[in-house]
Amino acid sequence: MDKYKLERLLRREEGPKLDFKATLNLSTESEKKELTKDVIAMANSRGGRGYIVFGVEDKTKNILGITPLAYKEEQVQQIIYNRCDPPIPLSLDFIEYEGKTLAVLTVFKSHHKPHQMIQNGAFYVRRGSTTDFARRSELANIFQQYGFMTYETVILKNVPMSELDNNLLRNYFSNLNVVSDNPSKIILEALGIVGQTVEEDYHPTIGGLLLFGKNPSIYLPHVYIKVTNKKEVKMFYGSILNMLDEVSDYLKSVINNEKYPFEALEEVIANALVHRDYLDNSRGITISITDKNIEISNPGALIAENSVYKFIKENNPNRRNSWLYQRLLTLDPKKRFMKSGMGMTRIKTAFRDIGKVKFVNIGSQNLFKVLLPPIANK
Repeated sequence: MDKYKLERLLRREEGPKLDFKATLNLSTESEKKELTKDVIAMANSRGGRGYIVFGVEDKTKNILGITPLAYKEEQVQQIIYNRCDPPIPLSLDFIEYEGKTLAVLTVFKSHHKPHQMIQNGAFYVRRGSTTDFARRSELANIFQQYGFMTYETVILKNVPMSELDNNLLRNYFSNLNVVSDNPSKIILEALGIVGQTVEEDYHPTIGGLLLFGKNPSIYLPHVYIKVTNKKEVKMFYGSILNMLDEVSDYLKSVINNEKYPFEALEEVIANALVHRDYLDNSRGITISITDKNIEISNPGALIAENSVYKFIKENNPNRRNSWLYQRLLTLDPKKRFMKSGMGMTRIKTAFRDIGKVKFVNIGSQNLFKVLLPPIANK
């Protein structure tokens, strides 16, 4: 950290990865815990490095300064290391600025999320410029991204086996070259489609319901696609493939333009269905058709390690919902998921003669949008 980098931080507003504090006081246990909470929250939040700048008033950004000899880097690191698990990589720099001393605590990007407070077992995240307890869905999302759990194979104890569509199951096994009119529960369990509870009852998993369910939205109400075509609003429900088929048929009737690259549009929708964040149960996928563009919006910002630039260029990016993706490769007779996620460059190329394609990743809202040229463009 140097004076130039510090000035860049001072020009920014507080947010998930930046906090200004007037003082650096760590004399009481309460003060030590509060600092540790902020560090944990920054480490658990999306994005790269985080910074806490001491000696700056948070609202006015008046330079107050601190007493530089009060704490050494090793002391601050030890205070935080002893209160969080796993440890978070940190550095502390003291910088002279406008005749006063400021301290900058750098919270490096962590590859060992989620971090928690040892004393109370709590997990924290940054919500805007404030530190808050991580919600259940946020915590589950972090666990899934870093390989501690597979959301798709979670058993839905309230869903009976009768909710699975046997025709879809037979088609799936036929594509696997397994002839079975009634696949055994043991085989279904081995594939993660169903699971056995401690009571020894079998129930569909979340992934099993998404792929083979008769009407998943009864139990997972956030599983839908909402299409707004100017004043007309249509809702689509069902399994992933059923929604993709029905939305595609509807959009074909709406577009009615042979020059419009429909396959590329369908690929964007397939991407949204397979890679959306199904842990976000507050909303579904939306498609908005206006004279300005076609906007496809789905819950689920790009997962850790990915940026929009990398995702566009990468042929094999990190994938959310890899369990779903692998099974959709086999299940879809039209092979639409074979292209899913394999470089957005192809989609941009498909629309090259019509207009620009824009990819928008909004990490703070856990949202990913694709803006396609309007239908009217020739």
